Amino acid sequence: MKWASPRRLPLFERIPVRWRIAVTTAGLTLLILVIFALVLGQVVGNRIRSDFRSELSSAGRSLAAETRVSSDPISGVFVSRSPDLRAFALPEDAVIKVLDQSGQPLAATNPGIDLGPPTANIHDSGSLSVATEPVTTSDSLPAYVQYARPYEGVNETVARLWLFLGAGVLGGTLLALLAGLAVADRAMRPIKALTGLARQITSTRDPSARIPVPATEDEVGELARTMDGMLQALDEARGERERALDRQREFVADASHELRTPLTSIQANLELLQVEGAGTEDDRHAIDSALSSTKRMSGLVADLLLLARADAGRQAARTDLDLAQIAAGALDEVEPLAGDRRMESRLEGPLPMKGNPDELHRMIRNLLENAVRHTPEKTTVELTARRAGHEALLEVLDDGPGIPAGIEEQVFDRFVRGDGPADTVGGGGSGLGLAIVRAVARSHGGSVEAGESTYGGARFSIRLPLASVGEEHEETAEEPAEAASDEPQKL
Repeated sequence: MKWASPRRLPLFERIPVRWRIAVTTAGLTLLILVIFALVLGQVVGNRIRSDFRSELSSAGRSLAAETRVSSDPISGVFVSRSPDLRAFALPEDAVIKVLDQSGQPLAATNPGIDLGPPTANIHDSGSLSVATEPVTTSDSLPAYVQYARPYEGVNETVARLWLFLGAGVLGGTLLALLAGLAVADRAMRPIKALTGLARQITSTRDPSARIPVPATEDEVGELARTMDGMLQALDEARGERERALDRQREFVADASHELRTPLTSIQANLELLQVEGAGTEDDRHAIDSALSSTKRMSGLVADLLLLARADAGRQAARTDLDLAQIAAGALDEVEPLAGDRRMESRLEGPLPMKGNPDELHRMIRNLLENAVRHTPEKTTVELTARRAGHEALLEVLDDGPGIPAGIEEQVFDRFVRGDGPADTVGGGGSGLGLAIVRAVARSHGGSVEAGESTYGGARFSIRLPLASVGEEHEETAEEPAEAASDEPQKL
């Protein structure tokens, strides 16, 4: 089956929600402020230029109203009588000229500056804006007054206006971003609390925790109530499942316990008939087959009973023992079933611990039988037991085909069978052998894991806690006493 590659999210969707809200708010604010600044800057800029032109025309008209132009009858020279032009021009840094009807200058504040010919409208001459107004008084000859001022100041004023508007847009956008972050953070705070609680429930796998429901009737409150209801439903479902599993465990334990007695009786009767050898050859064959099936059924019942007790948390009787001796006994029991396989052991004892010898023997025997079952002839199966700190490390290694990658944990599940080319024993197993190994290891406070051995085959490692130092001292203190009591008898 071909799996589709995960769709890569756009950049905006990978940004946290609170930043998305803040950026969206700031973007809308920026758009509004830009439009407002463009409109305002255009209107105010035009108004500033219009006011400048109005002031220019008004000053020109005022000066023209006070100017008189007459001719000298003797010399024939035009004479202009007007206010002091320099005093009139000084406050606004203006340039003033008085022209006769033909455009010849009669008076000027700056004679060297050319203001151009008189025109009806305001025109620009160099860096100056010039307003031309006719002298219209009744006792004056036709003439013109030119009033000019530099327009760089207007441009600077308009530029400062755009600068202020741009700064206002940026400042408003920044404030909108900060305000959006604050509002989004406040709005997302209940979501963060719900996320943290959900993450905690995920790590603890405990749906009995409850989500604090806010008093608000908004979307966050509705989400909290929905999640709390979901957790309540999950908690109830888990309780029902646990009760069903408890009933199932009790049934398996009770049924296994009740089946042991009739199976033991049947097995004893079949063994008696087998010893007596009564009946025909077919009868003896039927007795042998029934006895074999009975033994197998008895073993399966014993396995189910052991697992049921482990599931229920019931511990069998514990005693002080040496794990190395238990391992040696299990190896002796499995060696006759190994065939042409080579069985090796490295048992570094003693490994004192407190446990149930029957369960530990069964655990080690299951590992050895599993290795024999899943390795071909002429392979090597090695059993090692040694001290590793405060733990006993017991390992079963082989140089067979090994465990398929990815199922190192699955092999310990119940009813998982490894049938295949590596399965050298016909008939198939019950699928409970390695499950019993894990159950016994855990009931003794240890752990088990599967992996690859140094020989390329399978490796099963079990770690079990050893007896405490005080218990070891008690055992070593008892041994000299026994030796001392035996010494006089030897003498």
